[in-house]
Amino acid sequence: MRFGFWMPMFGGWLRNVPDEGMRADWSYVRDLTTAAERQGWDLTLIAELNLNDIKGVEAPALDAWSTAAALAAVTSTLELMVAVRPNFHHPALFAKQAANIDNIAGGRLTLNVVSSWWADEAKQYGLQFDQHDDRYARTAEWLAVVTGLWSQKRFTHSGRFYNLEDAICEPKPVAQPRPRVYAGGESEAAKALIARDCDSFVMHGDPPEVIAVKVADMRARRAALGLPPMTFGMAAYAIVRDTEAEAQAEFARITTLRGDPPPGYDNFDQWLSGTQLEREMQVQEYSVSNRGLRAGLVGTPDQVLERIADYEAAGLDLLLLQLSPQVEEMARFAETVIAPSRAAGF
Repeated sequence: MRFGFWMPMFGGWLRNVPDEGMRADWSYVRDLTTAAERQGWDLTLIAELNLNDIKGVEAPALDAWSTAAALAAVTSTLELMVAVRPNFHHPALFAKQAANIDNIAGGRLTLNVVSSWWADEAKQYGLQFDQHDDRYARTAEWLAVVTGLWSQKRFTHSGRFYNLEDAICEPKPVAQPRPRVYAGGESEAAKALIARDCDSFVMHGDPPEVIAVKVADMRARRAALGLPPMTFGMAAYAIVRDTEAEAQAEFARITTLRGDPPPGYDNFDQWLSGTQLEREMQVQEYSVSNRGLRAGLVGTPDQVLERIADYEAAGLDLLLLQLSPQVEEMARFAETVIAPSRAAGF
């Protein structure tokens, strides 16, 4: 199992806790990330939103790609998995930018391609917002252009969304034929695209038995296309304490909604209305994004290690974790879970 952490681009992950002691600024993410390398983390996921969907739209939110470039220069081992939304990036200009960052990182850049869900954000920034299946049509063409620029000396393309003529992208990325592409989605359009055009499937949090079914489905799709096997990741929120009672007390603290809904609630409600996910979600689902609490990584180190073994048996290769407060909890997780899991051969 590989262990990744979500970069705290939004000043935390908890919608019910206004101040998590996690600043949305460069010094915090720099120090967190360099410490993560020393602790043995494998990867960081750098989310891309121009507005803050956790703490409210007027709260600070760091830019993903300039942050990634800065982190590439101050790290040496972490994989930098950076989210990119095709409707926010022209593929030719993006290919040039990302190839440069990959060279700065020595080949450690990977992509998390996200088909945008937030209509208000696109409207505020004056950008096109495609309807659901059109998002995946754009993403497929966008990926074809980026891959072509990274793999061919000159690249010409005439399509529905983009047109290029004899375009040059030099230098190429260090990773060839291209950096790894992760993507997630639960609609038929999303799964068809990911099986055909991506390298790794990333899922929202769910119990191991649910993840096993999703992994089997994507493996079958991939095999039917005659393509190499994929890898599989899942988002999760982790709470590790010395006793189960302490872990459950922290779970209760972060999932208790006190008073009026906090600023991020409107964005959460819009996210639900714009996806094909389950509509009936509990307060726990609101309090932590990406269904992170469904993973059940709450308990003592031994309980969490047992749960991780279940996910590995289900076919999972990567856990993408949110923790809070992040400096303290990442250090605790690395010492009590990552180190023992490596010793045990997970």
